[in-house]
Amino acid sequence: MIFGMPADQFLLRVPVILFALTVHELAHGWTAFRLGDPTARDEGRLTLNPIAHLDLLGTIMLMTGLFGWAKPVPVNTYNLRSPKRDIVLVSFAGPLSNIFLALCFGYAIRALSVVSPAYLKTGFGGHLLTLLILGFIINCGLAFFNLLPFYPLDGSKIVAGFLPDRHIPGYMNATRLALPIIFGLVIFGALSGHNILSAILNPVFKPFIWLMQFAAFGDGSAII
Repeated sequence: MIFGMPADQFLLRVPVILFALTVHELAHGWTAFRLGDPTARDEGRLTLNPIAHLDLLGTIMLMTGLFGWAKPVPVNTYNLRSPKRDIVLVSFAGPLSNIFLALCFGYAIRALSVVSPAYLKTGFGGHLLTLLILGFIINCGLAFFNLLPFYPLDGSKIVAGFLPDRHIPGYMNATRLALPIIFGLVIFGALSGHNILSAILNPVFKPFIWLMQFAAFGDGSAII
C-alpha cells in the first residue's frame, strides 16, 4: 500500500498525473502565446516535458487525492492584445484542457466496453481500464479544483475578468485565505478521518462530476 492505495494503482496514477498537469500548463502557455505573450515560450514552458511544469507540493497533493496543481506558467499581461479579456481565456484554457482529456479517457472507456468488454476483464485489460478510469477522474478533479474562484487558482482570474477594475483587488484579498484553509481541511481530514472539505465541496462537485460522466457515458453514475 502507498498513500492508502494498492501499489499498482498508485503507480498507474503517476503517468496520468504527469500528463494531466503538463497538458494543463501547456494549454495556459500556448493560449498566452497565441494571444501575443511569448513569456512561456521564452522560459521553456511550451513543452510536454513534465519536469518543466512540476510543483512538488501540488504533485504530492494529486498523488494522494483528487486536487493538486503544477508550477504556474508565467504570463505577462502587458504583452496580451486585450489584457482583461485575454487573461480570462488564458486562465480557462488549463481547466478546459483537463475537461477535454477527461472526455477522451471517458470515450475510450466507453468504446472498449462496447467493442471488447471481455478484454477489460483480463490482467492487462484490467490495468488499462484502471488507467483510463484514473485519467477520467484525475482530470475531472484537476479541472474542478482549478475552477474554484479562490486566489491564485484559475477560477479567481476568470471571475476577476468580469469584475469592474475597482473591485478586483478587494476580491483577490477576500479569497486569498481560501487555499490555506482548504489545505488545512485536507490535513485535518487525513488525521481525523472526518472529511469536512468533501462535505463543503460536494454540493458543487457532485453536479460537475455527474455532468462529466453524462457527457462521457450517457450515465451520470457510471464511475463515481
